Amino acid sequence: MGRMTKEDVAERPVRIPIGSVNLEGDLGIPKGARGVVLFAHGSGSSRRSPRNRYVARVLREAGLATLLMDLLTTEEEVVDLSTGHLRFDIGLLAGRLIGATDWLSREPETAGLAIGSFGASTGAAAALVTAAERPDVVGAVVSRGGRPDLAGDALPRVRAPTLLIVGGRDQPVIALNRMALEQLGAKEKQLVIVPGATHLFEERGALEEVARLAADWLTRHLNPPVVSAPGRGPTEGDQAS
Repeated sequence: MGRMTKEDVAERPVRIPIGSVNLEGDLGIPKGARGVVLFAHGSGSSRRSPRNRYVARVLREAGLATLLMDLLTTEEEVVDLSTGHLRFDIGLLAGRLIGATDWLSREPETAGLAIGSFGASTGAAAALVTAAERPDVVGAVVSRGGRPDLAGDALPRVRAPTLLIVGGRDQPVIALNRMALEQLGAKEKQLVIVPGATHLFEERGALEEVARLAADWLTRHLNPPVVSAPGRGPTEGDQAS
């Protein structure tokens, strides 16, 4: 994974109350952010995932706030390590993600920010279910090596622009993503296959490409250029003649 060229924005720990549980998260908000990206982990991962933390750093460098959070409590993670069933409980994961999305909409620091999701593995399915359940709130979704097919009948109800990223050597997941892409109801949707990459994008330059693709997609939909009002001079995003 490449080194960042700028000093990263400091994150702060947050506790997110959802129903009867409190979930741990790390919130980072760069100056001037107009969007926040909620990370949905899956398949036994957590907010400490080095791959997702790298992508989050790139997004903050691009001007987007990030919230990395655990979708399971400490006790649930212990159970899941033995059984592995909670990481595939899309209803549970999506319910937690919907609760976190609502929390971001209420929190003073993030209430005015457009919200997007970045999902990995089974977390991608939870992110898409959340987009279907909160169509007026979730502005964009990115999936990294995800299982969007597990979102099931929520797929046709997704309206948020959705980018699916899969490794070129992750053949079973490519097929599942192609199937999900056809079912997605979003008008703007795309599947990008990173050549030579396996499921975890551990190959040289692969994760950097994921981060670049995600930053381009999410900034375009959550943090668009400021367009000047009629009668005013050019502002950010305007081209001076």
